[in-house]
Amino acid sequence: QSGPIGKVSMAQCREIAEAKMADLNANDLDQATKIIAGSARSMGLEVVG
Repeated sequence: QSGPIGKVSMAQCREIAEAKMADLNANDLDQATKIIAGSARSMGLEVVG
């Protein structure tokens, strides 16, 4: 593994979470944002901010 392949901000994660809220098993937007950030890390992205 050579490190992160790109970067995504928490603001971008929040935007994605807002769009995907109905599909996520989350009670509120903060939880949904954390789920998206975790998925981004799993894909090799660095979450900043």
